[in-house]
Amino acid sequence: MENEPDQENVEQSLCAKTTEEELNKSFNLEASLSKFSYIDLDKELEFKNDLIDDKEFDIPQVDTPPTLESILNETDDEEESFVLEDPTLLNIDTIDSHSYDTSSVASSDSGDRTNLKRKKKLPDSFSLHGSVMRHSLLKGISAQIVSAADKVDAGLPTAIAVSSLIAVGTSHGLALIFDQNQALRLCLGSTSVGGQYGAISALSINNDCSRLLCGFAKGQITMWDLASGKLLRSITDAHPPGTAILHIKFTDDPTLAICNDSGGSVFELTFKRVMGVRTCESRCLFSGSKGEVCCIEPLHSKPELKDHPITQFSLLAMASLTKILVIGLKPSLKVWMTFPYGRMDPSSVPLLAWHFVAVHNYVNPMLAFCRGDVVHFLLVKRDESGAIHVTKQKHLHLYYDLINFTWINSRTVVLLDSVEKLHVIDRQTQEELETVEISEVQLVYNSSHFKSLATGGNVSQALALVGEKACYQSISSYGGQIFYLGTKSVYVMMLRSWRERVDHLLKQDCLTEALALAWSFHEGKAKAVVGLSGDASKRKAVVADRMVEILFHYADRALKKCPDQGKIQVMEQHFQDMVPVIVDYCLLLERKDLLFSQMYDKLSENSVAKGVFLECLEPYILSDKLVGMTPQVMKDLIVHFQDKKLMENVEALIVHMDITSLDIQQVVLMCWENRLYDAMIYVYNRGMNEFISPMEKLFRVIAPPLNAGRTLTDEQVVMGNKLLVYISCCLAGRAYPLGDIPEDLVPLVKNQVFEFLIRLHSAEASPEEEIYPYIRTLLHFDTREFLNVLALTFEDFKNDKQAVEYQQRIVDILLKVMVENSDFTPSQVGCLFTFLARQLAKPDNTLFVNRTLFDQVLEFLCSPDDDSRHSERQQVLLELLQAGGIVQFEESRLIRMAEKAEFYQICEFMYEREHQYDKIIDCYLRDPLREEEVFNYIHNILSIPGHSAEEKQSVWQKAMDHIEELVSLRPCKAAELVALHFSEQIETVIKKLQNQVLLFKFLRSLLDPREGVHVHQELVQMSPCVTEQFIELLCQFSPNQVIETLQVLECYRLEETIQITQKYQLHEVTAYLLEKKGDIHGAFLIMLKRLQSKLQEITHQDEKTKEELSLKDVEDTMVETIALCQRNSHNLNQQQREALWFPLLEAMMAPQKLSGSAAPHLHPEALKSLTMQVLNSMAAFIALPSILQRILQDPVYGKGKLGEIQGLILGMLDTFNYEQTLLETTTSLLNQDLHWSLCNLRASVTRGLNPKQDYCSICLQQYKRRQEMADEIIVFSCGHLYHSFCLQNKECTIETEGQTRWTCYKCSSSNKVGKLRENSSEVKKGKTAPSQVKMSPSCHPSKGDSAVKKAASEPVLDPQQIQAFDQLCRLYRGSSRLALLTELSQNRSSESYRPFSGSQSGPAFNSIFQNENFQLQLIPPPVTED
Repeated sequence: MENEPDQENVEQSLCAKTTEEELNKSFNLEASLSKFSYIDLDKELEFKNDLIDDKEFDIPQVDTPPTLESILNETDDEEESFVLEDPTLLNIDTIDSHSYDTSSVASSDSGDRTNLKRKKKLPDSFSLHGSVMRHSLLKGISAQIVSAADKVDAGLPTAIAVSSLIAVGTSHGLALIFDQNQALRLCLGSTSVGGQYGAISALSINNDCSRLLCGFAKGQITMWDLASGKLLRSITDAHPPGTAILHIKFTDDPTLAICNDSGGSVFELTFKRVMGVRTCESRCLFSGSKGEVCCIEPLHSKPELKDHPITQFSLLAMASLTKILVIGLKPSLKVWMTFPYGRMDPSSVPLLAWHFVAVHNYVNPMLAFCRGDVVHFLLVKRDESGAIHVTKQKHLHLYYDLINFTWINSRTVVLLDSVEKLHVIDRQTQEELETVEISEVQLVYNSSHFKSLATGGNVSQALALVGEKACYQSISSYGGQIFYLGTKSVYVMMLRSWRERVDHLLKQDCLTEALALAWSFHEGKAKAVVGLSGDASKRKAVVADRMVEILFHYADRALKKCPDQGKIQVMEQHFQDMVPVIVDYCLLLERKDLLFSQMYDKLSENSVAKGVFLECLEPYILSDKLVGMTPQVMKDLIVHFQDKKLMENVEALIVHMDITSLDIQQVVLMCWENRLYDAMIYVYNRGMNEFISPMEKLFRVIAPPLNAGRTLTDEQVVMGNKLLVYISCCLAGRAYPLGDIPEDLVPLVKNQVFEFLIRLHSAEASPEEEIYPYIRTLLHFDTREFLNVLALTFEDFKNDKQAVEYQQRIVDILLKVMVENSDFTPSQVGCLFTFLARQLAKPDNTLFVNRTLFDQVLEFLCSPDDDSRHSERQQVLLELLQAGGIVQFEESRLIRMAEKAEFYQICEFMYEREHQYDKIIDCYLRDPLREEEVFNYIHNILSIPGHSAEEKQSVWQKAMDHIEELVSLRPCKAAELVALHFSEQIETVIKKLQNQVLLFKFLRSLLDPREGVHVHQELVQMSPCVTEQFIELLCQFSPNQVIETLQVLECYRLEETIQITQKYQLHEVTAYLLEKKGDIHGAFLIMLKRLQSKLQEITHQDEKTKEELSLKDVEDTMVETIALCQRNSHNLNQQQREALWFPLLEAMMAPQKLSGSAAPHLHPEALKSLTMQVLNSMAAFIALPSILQRILQDPVYGKGKLGEIQGLILGMLDTFNYEQTLLETTTSLLNQDLHWSLCNLRASVTRGLNPKQDYCSICLQQYKRRQEMADEIIVFSCGHLYHSFCLQNKECTIETEGQTRWTCYKCSSSNKVGKLRENSSEVKKGKTAPSQVKMSPSCHPSKGDSAVKKAASEPVLDPQQIQAFDQLCRLYRGSSRLALLTELSQNRSSESYRPFSGSQSGPAFNSIFQNENFQLQLIPPPVTED
């Protein structure tokens, strides 16, 4: 301490006069709040027992934990990688492992995980959470740091440590100590010492704030007494010289500290004082030669947790470039956990942070570690046996890279990303609460110390790369506050209290957001809450009071900011934006007193605001969330909607309100005038317990027009429907339009309504009124619905005496009104008797109805003298019978009357009961509306089990009797029916069909599969005679379709069919059959004869005939004849071919021989073109010299008339030249392709493999890791490298023909999860992977071992050659020239012709020749000069 400068002078020169009083208060507040954060864990345990429900993944325990020495003495890259994620998901191929020259191989073992980052960003959280963090500049400290640099050459700040004091280290070796008032208390060290030791690179203050440890850039360590400012220790031999101190940290034990140097080593420093002499003992915990540690973090416990069972272990977390270690320093050194990163971005910064958190009612330390964009949380627990267990919690995925991680409390963390943005995150929900830009801090980075520039930069490139963004010593947290050290300033950040957050929004005029945030505090859903204590009810009361204050302010602001001028719509919009917020929060806080007194009075000052306020109440009233309004507000509400002509809204509101406090008569009058019938009924029922008056009012409106027979208006129909629903509700005990009638009133209401309905006359009846006016009116209005209402009421009635009397009385009145009155339609009368039939059919029926009434109804419905409403009458009677009314009738009489009235559905119903199914067929056939359904009916009877054989026989017999009707109705359906059920009786059916046209339709449906009849032909056993009969009918009725039909028919005899076609002179058909028979020459002669006759016609016709038609006939006939010759020439010898083609050529040239006669024909050019077509076709089958010889032997041309056929001969020669050129070109292309493919094959076989990395893609370890094992290295053509042992574990082997073929694990697994497309040639190149090179791990030149494993000496391709050949084949899958020629040769050899084929089929149809882009472009043959 001799070199220490005068401390008092420095303090005076750096006096904190620039510190403002307000900031001092702020800092004191922060210090007091920091004490509050100590007990945040206790609060969590108090009212949030189930905070964390994360799924835990237990890291498996080992039976005998390894010793620290065994862990530290093994190299990082030899260790089995423990990667929680699937390694195939990591894109590690993008990193070149040789790009960083490093002393540790493992230090560069970090992959690029940027491809896993989420691209979507979180939404702006300001409006949701407000401003969560308060950040302020410590002006006093900042000013004195700048002043120290100027006045005493302290240099720039380099490190900060915070406890109850704040220590700032500088680049010239000084440590400035400030108190909580930002006053400078001590200036430790001197610039001369700084020149010797270098900059302060790390600081640490112990628990009781009595000692300060300073680490220097040149490796020295000093300890200072913070009470006296004395230097206690200067340590120079604690770690290897020439390395900077990166971290120095006190543990909870004040005599124990940990330091980490730029060599990557970690040392334990033990401070002792023996006989007044202070000493320091150093022990190496981790050697930098085995992997560099760049971050350490001892577990510090707060005073209230000093007795926690974990604290006795004095845990220390260390982060190397490849893994995390958690060790216990006490009672003896022990490794409790190792956790590998997997592959990371080598420039990302490893981060560690401890905090005690409450999980499942227990407080335990949690370690957060991160590197890059993923934060892992590890919970550390001690079990009953004393062992420590580490469980992994839910990890946090981010979209940015981190350079700092700080716990601000057990639920909230603050992250700093690589672009100097702060992110406040709620740990459990992983929600981002706020983002703060802190680039103004100008944060100090520790890069120079990581590069150890003060000692010559003797560090690994990997550590230097990590240090680029290292800011470990620039950020310090203490008691819920985070301090950030800038180049000229110190900033502090802390959580705002809940009031402060709300007030901050209010200051920015964000009242709506402030209310929303306050409500989240009220409901306990807010995040990062500070300042709310006590039980839930107390917290809610505190927040509610604050919300009420804000609401008053909000209401004043709404009125104050209302635009005074402009359109009324602008004012309305203003209040529509503001007033609903007030209503919402008053109701959420359950403060109706506030809403309807002070708020309503305040807003009533403005008429527009008052109207908007009243309209806001509507949704709450309709959803029954708002009951019990004051009478004044209810009255104003109704008047407001009435003034705005929103009467439908008024009605909806009234039926949800308690209207007992209003003027009932006034409301009823308003409802009636505005046709609000629901509201009127509600007011009568609820306001006066009066249920009959509303019915009377409605009856007075709808009864007169109904009785007069007039059509009701739409308004009257609505009233009638409401009346029916109202009566139904009353009789069922329900209130109208919603709710229930009080239970004590239900019997009374039912009796009142029944008594009302069965009144003989209405209250103010005229003398002409008919009896029972109310029931009569309802029956006239909607008979069916009124009877349904009664039916439902009868269901609910208890079976007591009064109920039975009411039911019988109602039934008697109904019968009296309807049966004795002719005003009702058959449908209405039918509805009544259907209703009665249902009631009478009940097992507990007590009603009595005279049976003769049912007979009268039957007569009425079946009256044959009235044809009107036929289907309606039938339907009514059917409903009556189905409802149980059949027991009221004599069945035989019913059937007679139904047949007489042509009620075929009634007949069917009755026959069904009698099982007379055959008679039902008559019912279908006679009924024009349902006659086509007869087929389905017959099919169902014959196929559905349950019908007897006799019944089925009778049905079939009836169908046979009516077979002509069935065939004429639908031939297809009739044929399907016959073929399906009685295929052996087909000939019987044919005999029954005397009409030839019907027979033809039936047989065509049965035999021609194109008719769409779904019949298996093998089920239909028919003799050829039937088919031949059909062919004969086909020749008569549809001769043009004979050939098409013969092509799909199977069962017919050729000779007989030929006779039939000859009989009807169908020459084309005969030729087709002869060809099918094998008589090619006979078929050809017929076609030739037809062609000659057509040619004769065209030769002798005059110009007046239709030239085009006859010429088209000639062309069609010629094309068919050519096709016949082409189809059969393949199977004939040369002589037989000439016997076909030469007569055809003669026939086509014959007309041209007459061209020199007196009567030339009319189409010389057309005939020449057709003749050329014949020559081109026959050239494929007959040699060119034979054709020329045949032409020249002709007597006509042999005498020198060659000029007429010169064009034909020149055309043939052109074709010959073209084909010769095509052949030569093809041969040349073949030779070129063969040479090219052989070159490629040779290159593929001899090509070497270039691995992309020097580590195994499965275990991520270097390829030469197992020198003691005979483990081979396998390299694939895709560039991936593996140990054979790893590949075997992943089952990546395929046995083929006795050989083991390997497949690439990464390529094949990536393909499985759909990440690579199947049709990508580059992917396939790596995935098909039988190509590999096997190497021994010790294949160095000095070893002299065999480098490549030899295959067996069998004459088979080795795996490399197989893959090369596969690649070559894939190159030919496109439209290569070799592929084109291969397909061309295949098509040529497999060419076949179908009879009269109109379309090509077979492999060529889907070939590359069908591709529209395919064009064979060749130069034309050279023109020879004469």
